[in-house]
Amino acid sequence: MSNRFELGRPAWGKRRLKDFLLQMDNRICADCGSPEPKWASANIGVFICLKCCGVHRSLGTHISKVLSVALDDWSEDEIDAMIEVGGNASANSIYEAFIPEGISKPRPDSNHDERSRFIRSKYELQEFLKPSLRISSMSSGRSMKQPSFSRRIMDSFRSSNSSQKLDGMVEFIGMLKVKVVKGTNLAIRDMLSSDPYIILKLGEQTVQTSVIRSNLNPIWNEELMLSVPQQYGSLKLQVYDHDTFSADDIMGEAEIDLQPLITSAMAFGDPGMFGNMQIGKWLKSHDNALIEDSTVNIVGGKVKQDISLKLQNVESGEIYIELEWMPLDQ
Repeated sequence: MSNRFELGRPAWGKRRLKDFLLQMDNRICADCGSPEPKWASANIGVFICLKCCGVHRSLGTHISKVLSVALDDWSEDEIDAMIEVGGNASANSIYEAFIPEGISKPRPDSNHDERSRFIRSKYELQEFLKPSLRISSMSSGRSMKQPSFSRRIMDSFRSSNSSQKLDGMVEFIGMLKVKVVKGTNLAIRDMLSSDPYIILKLGEQTVQTSVIRSNLNPIWNEELMLSVPQQYGSLKLQVYDHDTFSADDIMGEAEIDLQPLITSAMAFGDPGMFGNMQIGKWLKSHDNALIEDSTVNIVGGKVKQDISLKLQNVESGEIYIELEWMPLDQ
């Protein structure tokens, strides 16, 4: 059989690809979080936005073979490889497993240099991978058949530990989607206002929202993804004021207990089997940052939790976020 589609099959193949693009984690760029990506790295197995696409092209096809979801012809092998990887969340749980503290993913409004540094570190230099998964011949392997780059890393990952273990101390049990909704009555750190942004930390991972200029009541509505290790601890949230000419000032912090969400989700198994219902609760107390009790609910077949936080170690400020638990097989 030819590697390219036979007559009558291209539409079916494109339908598979577009349906896969509708998977929740594939609705944002794997590298910067921009919504509705229209491009993909066929051999790596991630969907990306137009701006990140330009950096991927500069890596060369031996590292990243970029195709348009809508405009380019795809082979069955290329579509199978994309689906085999499992989507952006699955790929990022491997390619971003060990992002060092102090290095943040680019944001939708990041400039080209920021994107280029991160994407090259992520895919070309493989700096965030487990060392044993790195392909040392990448720089000279231009004759490598595609999509073997993705498959070699994924096969190494699976064979090193079939239970999603990334090293002797880190085993991922799921993905956490954090929607940073808004802040209210944040503290003033400039003359009359602040330029707030939020950093989230879980284990060795750090993700960051965009900066909202001159606003004490910012609305982000940004979705950030984190891999959840078996020993997950609390999710740490810090709010900062962005400064151009000096160090950013902290505007408060809070810790989020993930146990009610994760233990409830695992106890109920497949949430798609249940109707909308409450399955857990994180109770407000004097030693946490909750403004009110936070319930864990099954909503539309997904496990979600709305959280209202009073920022700690600061004169004022509240943050509203939404959590969603995503099992690894989703």
